[in-house]
Amino acid sequence: MTRLDGGWGALMTDARKLIAEFVGTFTLIFAGVGAVVASQGTNLVAIALAHGLAIAVMGSALGHVSGGVFNPALTVGLWVTRRLPAMDAVSYILAQLAGGIAAAFVLTAIFDETMRSQVALGTPQLAAGVSEAQGILVEALMTFFLMTAVFGTAIDPRGPKLGALLIGLTISMDIAMGGGLTGAAMNPARALGPAIASGTMDDQLIYWVGPILGAVAAAVLYEFVFLKEGDATA
Repeated sequence: MTRLDGGWGALMTDARKLIAEFVGTFTLIFAGVGAVVASQGTNLVAIALAHGLAIAVMGSALGHVSGGVFNPALTVGLWVTRRLPAMDAVSYILAQLAGGIAAAFVLTAIFDETMRSQVALGTPQLAAGVSEAQGILVEALMTFFLMTAVFGTAIDPRGPKLGALLIGLTISMDIAMGGGLTGAAMNPARALGPAIASGTMDDQLIYWVGPILGAVAAAVLYEFVFLKEGDATA
């Protein structure tokens, strides 16, 4: 990630990155959660497309500014593999969470209370019969696929130059499979924003533990097994 040298220039560069992460995450939650509420959670295809397209569009539009992470779990994975400095990682996570919370409150102003309450404003929740352990496993596996797509298409120079599109498609794929089980958040900001706005805080730990475990596992695997020494840097 390129920085201007010193002083005000460096500060402005960091600010642009954080604003980009805020806007990208805001868009993901606005479009994705908005699709859940608008369809009352019944149109999984529309929900999957809304999330995937949001990432494809914002990743393409803002990836060159901040890297287009838009996800605290992926941010942790990039930090663990030393592709993101610790202070940048913390700043990114705060910007991402802020974007998710802001989008959720905007949605409360758009949809009436009846529509919001029927689906808890799109807050991801475990389906009946899905245990906490199963929920963590599903979220971890889906985020593992997502982080693998990030490394394989956006970081590894040998990969196809279609990073944002393929990453978005991975999210759509995951939602098609896991949306009915856990809500397929794959992203703590996606879970926390609507949870705070709706006051539905059940099972929130699942949407931190699962995605972070999956993202870290995939990042470490790709960094130390699939990438050759001297390959791409973030």
